[in-house]
Amino acid sequence: MSFWKPVEDPGTRPLRSWAFDVGCAIFAFAASWAHFSFGQTTHPDHLPLAASLAVAALTVLALPLRRVWPGPVFLWTAGAAAILAWWPTHGALFPVALAIGLYTVAATMRRAEALAAAVLAAGVVILVVGQDGTHHWALAISDAAGFAAAVLVVGLYVGTRRAYLAELRDRARRLERERDQGSALAAAAERARIAREMHDSVAHHLTVIVALSDGALAAVTRAPDQAADAIRDVSSTAREALAEARRLLGVLRADSGPELWQPLPGLADLDDLLGRVRAAGLPVRYEHSGPLAGPPPGIQLAVFRLVQEALTNTMKHAGPGASAAVRLRLTPAEVCVEVEDDGTGSAGEARAPGGGLTGMRDRISAFGGELDCGPRQPQGWRVTARLRLDTAAAS
Repeated sequence: MSFWKPVEDPGTRPLRSWAFDVGCAIFAFAASWAHFSFGQTTHPDHLPLAASLAVAALTVLALPLRRVWPGPVFLWTAGAAAILAWWPTHGALFPVALAIGLYTVAATMRRAEALAAAVLAAGVVILVVGQDGTHHWALAISDAAGFAAAVLVVGLYVGTRRAYLAELRDRARRLERERDQGSALAAAAERARIAREMHDSVAHHLTVIVALSDGALAAVTRAPDQAADAIRDVSSTAREALAEARRLLGVLRADSGPELWQPLPGLADLDDLLGRVRAAGLPVRYEHSGPLAGPPPGIQLAVFRLVQEALTNTMKHAGPGASAAVRLRLTPAEVCVEVEDDGTGSAGEARAPGGGLTGMRDRISAFGGELDCGPRQPQGWRVTARLRLDTAAAS
């Protein structure tokens, strides 16, 4: 910081700081007045009361501003002391004001500036002692140097301690901000996970419910028994959707319920998923090889959600008369899954990557897998994914 620039803003300083600095000025005023009035030994004539008051006021006039402009205040105090050394009836200086000014410079400014101020203060003290008529210059110089060094050391210590405490407070604030940011990121990730689960699971159930309801409505007059079966399937699927929604939203509540402890779906639950899809009117062929219990639970959930989302998209976009096929191949090294349909609703055109496709890609990428989706020839849509078990275990 510059020697002449203010260190603090006078308008934002608390009243307590002003009161303390005014108290320091009053103390220095009393010490200077007493010494100049009653401490004169070289010359018997005492200063008049008004002159003593003027001398004391002149030395401490700027001290209340010492923490706003420490450099100029110190120069004022040192200049006043040097001028008073030439007073016609010399009085030995009691350097309280000079010590306060030097201490403030050492505590608030750079070390080079503090060292220069200490040298100047020692020189002013030697000048005052010399004008008072001393004959022991070595002692006077050593006393002046000791006085300046003592004040300098105290000021530097206080300044260093203040800087250290300020750094600790700043570090604590940074850690608090980082903790809050980490919590916010964790909350955002959890919200994204819940949204993805809601889309993959609840949206699938709702799609099945819509398809079953349409079938029941179409069959209510010509085949009441089939309509009744479809309505029962609607009720069962709706209950499953409700249970899934409760499980997903349960993590947002402070309390815990039994739905939070329900196991997440895996590859063994694909038969139930395909049964609901077939009941909704979409024929699905299912082929799999390898042990279903082999992959880790995380990979099983990712594959289950991928098949669920792919079949949901088929029911939404493939059009009437479409059929689907699910092929699952499990080996000790990898898991390969393929879902394709022969619908006409998306023949030859790529679908916009909505939330479902993005969610599938995120799930597969989280385990280091590869996802490929697009139209198949001559018509239909294909989704394929490949997950290496060794890469997933490492991640």
